Amino acid sequence: MAKKILHSVRSGNAFLKKHMHSGEEGFTLIEIMVASMILLIIISVAGFVVTRNIGKAKTVSVKNQIQIFSMALNSYFIDCGMFPTKDQGLNALWEKPPTEPVPEEWDGPYVDKIIPDDPWGYPYVYDSPGPSGLPFGIRSFGADGVEGGEDSNRDIASWAN
Repeated sequence: MAKKILHSVRSGNAFLKKHMHSGEEGFTLIEIMVASMILLIIISVAGFVVTRNIGKAKTVSVKNQIQIFSMALNSYFIDCGMFPTKDQGLNALWEKPPTEPVPEEWDGPYVDKIIPDDPWGYPYVYDSPGPSGLPFGIRSFGADGVEGGEDSNRDIASWAN
């Protein structure tokens, strides 16, 4: 049995030696360049799809966060009998406001963590009272951080969702 294994190893080495000296030892420069170009095309298409979906994910995230803040504000109102003032802002959901009117019945925090900025790095805008007679309004100005805009720069507001 040992002789068969030794013979197989020796004949395998002979096979490798025979083919290594046959001139077919690797890829040509053209073959490498063609393969590289194909990979670059695939990577660029995949990158485009991923970046487009990141923008959509940020918009969905803002809408979800605004809904969470709205529910927390309603809980705040049930406990305190009022919504936070514009000066107190959304931070009143995380810690008891130190400014007047100080809600004596504050029973927070009403959110799980400190109020984050929107996914583009800008703070949410909180108004109280809100537009059109609403008790409050929350909005993000989108990717550009300024009012107005289209596509990823479009404003996302609690009263428009």
